[in-house]
Amino acid sequence: MTAPTAPAVRQARALLDALLGQAIAAAHPEKCLAPHLPRPPSGRLIILGAGKAGGSMAAVASRFYREEHGVPEARILGLAVARHGYGEAAPGIRMVEAGHPVPDEAGIAATREALRIASEAGPEDEVLVLLSGGGSANWIAPAGDLTLSEKQAITRALLRSGAPIGEINTVRKHLSRIKGGRLAVAARNARSLLTLAISDVPFDDPAVIASGPTVPDPSTLEQARAICERRGIPLPEAARRLLDDPGNETPKAGDPAFARAAYRIIARPIDALEAARAGAIAAGYEPVMLGADLEGEAREVAAEHADLARKAKAEGRRVALISGGELTVTIRGEGHGGPNQEYALALAIALDGEAGIRGIAADTDGTDGGRGEATDPAGGLVDETTLARARAAGLDPAAMLADNDSTRFFETIGDLVRPGPTRTNVNDCRIILVG
Repeated sequence: MTAPTAPAVRQARALLDALLGQAIAAAHPEKCLAPHLPRPPSGRLIILGAGKAGGSMAAVASRFYREEHGVPEARILGLAVARHGYGEAAPGIRMVEAGHPVPDEAGIAATREALRIASEAGPEDEVLVLLSGGGSANWIAPAGDLTLSEKQAITRALLRSGAPIGEINTVRKHLSRIKGGRLAVAARNARSLLTLAISDVPFDDPAVIASGPTVPDPSTLEQARAICERRGIPLPEAARRLLDDPGNETPKAGDPAFARAAYRIIARPIDALEAARAGAIAAGYEPVMLGADLEGEAREVAAEHADLARKAKAEGRRVALISGGELTVTIRGEGHGGPNQEYALALAIALDGEAGIRGIAADTDGTDGGRGEATDPAGGLVDETTLARARAAGLDPAAMLADNDSTRFFETIGDLVRPGPTRTNVNDCRIILVG
């Protein structure tokens, strides 16, 4: 087989970018929210949004009710919280930008206000909650005597430990005033409570999306304690008291707060992957769906996918390996990066310049790990020239992987994926083109 020409490599890279764009667009609120919005109520409509799509969901809802249905301003009120850089104007709904993944004071103030608004809902009011990934960090209200700095430290320790999002949320729910069904308790006097959610979690579990503020919580204090012990998470005394207090247990199924509550998922990770699948078919590739709910250590999953790509190439197949989910990184080094960038670096090392195989890995929210800035990269792009270009630039790929320094690796060779704030979030999208 002859080596691919430079135009062929460029064409494949452009296709990978396009497929990622199609995946992201399929899960944007502009496409998926309006069909699920309920008819205007006779009383007040209280809109509360949180997460990386919190601003865009609120904007779509505001236009739907104000412009399309002529609902007067006096009957709409609300508050939406999104990650810094992810806000969007939504007339009638106050927009707040707050910290993610580590919460900040803006998130605390907005969460207190959201709880106040929900608690003041009356029997003629309908509460519409718009949830998306990132809501766990944006809706932050430490319980008991726990301080923001203490909760920030716990969040950082959980992230560094490599804990999956489900474990992280189990702990956060039991240290919060809003998570784990507690928002539903605050809104218990409303006529109805409807949650519309964009899922960013494996298996689309409502109790995990944004830490389930409006649904019964199946996790327990005992599980939260066990996670902290197993992961070696240092806990301040205020957190220990909360996790040891039976009265701090989250509301469970059967609680009256959920009697008039409904929940609907409007976009899932699989929706984004199906859009990428359709694009791959149109480009002449056989799609191979590896799953929308993959979990595991990023570098280990990358090695497995490299083996699958090599096998497909050896069989002479022209395929697109497509996967989603949320991988993790156990931080052992001093570098910077995220699961998608680490996956891409490990993929490049495992492929070792194999011709005819190119891949992209990115978080659909537009940022992957990083320092919590809207300008953080979303992932990395890999082709048969990746390692050669890196070594020519004086980089040692294996050493940088060991140091968790994937951002610097891809930044140096110009292959960071930077879509900017996408204002949606359906987890990771990874595509490998073979042939």
